[in-house]
Amino acid sequence: MLDFDFERMLFKIPPQEHGQESLKAILNEHPEVEFVSFMGLDIAGNGTDERIPVRLFLNDMDDMLMHGVQTDGSSVHLPKIAELNNAKVDMIPDKDVNWYVDYNFDNISGKTGLPVGTLRIPSFLVHNDRAEVGSRAILKDAVEKFKTGLMELLRENPYVFEYINGADSADDIEEIMTTSATELEFWVRTPEDKADKEQLFISQVLKEQYWKRVYGPVRSALEKSLEILDCYGLGMEMGHKEVGGVKSKLTRSGSHDHIMEQLEIDWKYADAMQAADNEKHVKYVVRDVFNQFGLMTTFMAKPVEGVAGSGEHTHLGVSARLKNGKVINLFSAADPKKDFLNPVGFGGLMGILKNYEAVNPFVSPSIDALNRQKPGYEAPVCVVTSLGHDPADPSRNRTILVGLVRDANKSLATRFELRSPNPKSNTYLVIAASYMAMLDGITNALRAHKTPEDLEKSLSKKSGEEDFYLEKEREYRSEKDVFEDYTEEERNRLFGVAPATVWENIQGFYKYPEKTKAVCAGGVISEASLESFVAYAVNQWKTELHDRVIPGYMADVRSYRLIHGADATDYDMENWEKINDLRRAIAKDSLSSRGLFTRVKEALDSGDYQTASDLQVELQEKMSLLRDLYRRYRKNLF
Repeated sequence: MLDFDFERMLFKIPPQEHGQESLKAILNEHPEVEFVSFMGLDIAGNGTDERIPVRLFLNDMDDMLMHGVQTDGSSVHLPKIAELNNAKVDMIPDKDVNWYVDYNFDNISGKTGLPVGTLRIPSFLVHNDRAEVGSRAILKDAVEKFKTGLMELLRENPYVFEYINGADSADDIEEIMTTSATELEFWVRTPEDKADKEQLFISQVLKEQYWKRVYGPVRSALEKSLEILDCYGLGMEMGHKEVGGVKSKLTRSGSHDHIMEQLEIDWKYADAMQAADNEKHVKYVVRDVFNQFGLMTTFMAKPVEGVAGSGEHTHLGVSARLKNGKVINLFSAADPKKDFLNPVGFGGLMGILKNYEAVNPFVSPSIDALNRQKPGYEAPVCVVTSLGHDPADPSRNRTILVGLVRDANKSLATRFELRSPNPKSNTYLVIAASYMAMLDGITNALRAHKTPEDLEKSLSKKSGEEDFYLEKEREYRSEKDVFEDYTEEERNRLFGVAPATVWENIQGFYKYPEKTKAVCAGGVISEASLESFVAYAVNQWKTELHDRVIPGYMADVRSYRLIHGADATDYDMENWEKINDLRRAIAKDSLSSRGLFTRVKEALDSGDYQTASDLQVELQEKMSLLRDLYRRYRKNLF
């Protein structure tokens, strides 16, 4: 399966080969690449997918590379920007990143015997010939703002070089580099399979995922994915099981059925824009390869309730290339066995924490994302970090929002791991918002001339203590297990209350205007772009809640039927009475009252989103209780 001569196939065209002559030569040498697609990224992170025959691209290459291709806006989601009556959008090629070939393994060329390929060209969206819009433009501007802003800060505050190894002043620096990487978790199942949630939960408690070997079609698909992705030059590092361990079943035809596995794959870091592009392409390849093995993949954050969701931990680093050619890490301490970070690193970490309420809407703008961020499954619910117990002995705390990754013997490895994103997060906006938040923290730390010792003390402050930057009533560091060693009340008081709904999350922009200002500074995220993102997120939330979540809940409510007979005990009858009362409260209307389903829909239809948000929280709590009651009811019956 997928037994092609990969050496004959074109997988990527690097930036140095984006000139017309090089492109013509490469595409003529690879007739299996039959189409070209300009991939513009809208405010939601969706990429356009079109098919321009290669011959047309070659004939009109000069114009297409210079001016791109135009769309009427129907293929991109830019609410309040590209509306029906103002929808001219051009897609202009980004010539500074790799261009990957997307292969259709279901369409084999009769001429070459290879899958038909489409050269996907990442592109900037330009509205009305004036403004670059969409996710790609925001990330580009954020990275440029971060680099120029940090360089200015280093020049203005030369004291900081006392705590940085390898450079004596800003004059030594040729270029500041932003390096990022993502980890990809995803669930695999056989089509039409229903997950045995109870067995999955038991397997997770027993930690069977860590020692049960991946086998059968899942193993084959994973290995083939790693092999193909390596052909793209992504530098694959690992593929392994995250959750699962439930034994698959063998059908009469000899195929495996009832597969339930969560996998993770990792690859090498890159600069911020390339890292975001890599993440998007990896998902395309994984989905297509697993499909060839008869397996379905989902990149949902929480596809199975009661079992660990899928994260996409995002790593953020900053380094500098010096004029002598050496590369140094701008977060690492001069003496890593004495200090956790230098002032730049401490400032960046504090910036993410201080401004996270304005970062989180970009990280978790969906119901699915917030379903994952609940206590008990290693998903972050608190705005808190961990540095480790001792600088000389690096450690990792998996219960916090953003962690410090470091190796006392490898200074270049120092970086932050933001644990809240999921596979459906818009990585472009997540990275953009994170670097802007970091810049705010670095600015405040360096202009206050803080030392590593000062900043560690600030980050370790207790609630009620004043600080030059961080909020008085909050705490920001814990080396404890956030889930086990604090009560819910303590977590909320010390680390802030996590938003329960998309509406609550979006309100962070308006509830914390100074944090929003920091994340959007310098017009990196314009007012129009922010309004566009809010409109997209709110519309997605209300549509999903109204037309997907509630109908799904209704199906569950209808399936919870009376099943006991004459042998029922008083316990069974009492349980059923509780269940039926709850079913009525949730789903039944009367002349004098409305069920929760109707009340939520009415609030959404009238635009009363705060009420809809409050009712959604109540609905989720009642549905969770209903499921638990019915599970208990069924278990007591023969």
